Order: sequence, then C-alpha cells, then structure tokens
Amino acid sequence: MNSSYRIAAPELAVSTWFNSPTPPSLEWLRGRVVFLHAFQMLCPACVSHGLPQTQRVQAVFRETDLQVIGLHSVFEHHAVMTPDALKAFIHEYRLTFPIAVDQPSDDGPIPKTMERYGMRGTPTAIIIGRDGHVEYHRFGIEDDMVIGARLATLLAAPIPDVAAKSPETRGCTDDGCTIPNTHDECR
Repeated sequence: MNSSYRIAAPELAVSTWFNSPTPPSLEWLRGRVVFLHAFQMLCPACVSHGLPQTQRVQAVFRETDLQVIGLHSVFEHHAVMTPDALKAFIHEYRLTFPIAVDQPSDDGPIPKTMERYGMRGTPTAIIIGRDGHVEYHRFGIEDDMVIGARLATLLAAPIPDVAAKSPETRGCTDDGCTIPNTHDECR
C-alpha cells in the first residue's frame, strides 16, 4: 500500500468468532499492530501457503503486541463453507489464532468486510498499524520475509497514546485479557 495514501482500517463485519472468548474489534486493538489474513478453507493457496504463514507469524511474534486475526471470507461455494465446516477445519488444521467469519452481504456474494477493504480474493494479507490505518494490503501469496520485515518495522514504531482507554474497554479483567495473546498490561 502506498504510504502517501493511507486509509483508516474499516471495522470488521463478523457473524461468528472462533478461538476468542471475547470478540476483538479494531477499536479495541488500537495501539497494537494487527495482521489480518483473509482466507477460504477451499482456497488452495490459503491452505498451502496463507494459513501456514499466519501460524508462523503468530509463533514468531508471540512475545510482541501483534494481534493475528484470521478472516474467513466466503465469496463462492457458500453452501459448503459453513461455520460448522469451518469449525472442523480449524480443529483439523490446529489453527489457534482468533478467526472471524466475514458477515455475508445482503446484496451479493461478496461478504461485508471483504467489500469494505476492497479485497480481490483470497488469500489476502492486511497489516494495520498502531494508529488504526492500513499499512499493507496484498492479494495473493507473499514471501514470509516481506511480511516479517513489515511487521517488525511497525512493531518497532512508537506506541501512540492509548492510555485514555480504561483496561475494561480494552478487554482486561481480573483474570487477565479476554482476548488470547493480547495486552501485556492485563497480565
């Protein structure tokens, strides 16, 4: 994405969440870097490259404040890529990061978040900076080194002032954070 033309990341339109006891929102995650991977479980490039890459990103950046989110954006074969089928897929492939099901559109086959971000298909990698702006948007397969370098650069940037938010509005409870692998200040 051209750095001279940065857009505010639209909120995710989600019908169901997996692997997250409390649904994260981009507003909640402001101040953190977000790696969003849009996929379909019947997409060969997603299964062979995108999802394994997303698992590697989560493992490599585990000790940082990066939030990894998968987005199941179904724009074809709607009848077979249901939330129940996705649940089995997540278990079979041992996906551990939060996964959202993109909300179907009322007007056509393209789901709402996919439309909001202007995605051309799957796999799509989107990186959202700490200030809530889209820093990177790529359709297709991208090399791990490129993704890692972009994430490391953004993670090294200064954290904007998010102190105005109370711990409760950021997902923190007495037992820690309600969103897996998120806020250090909750621990």
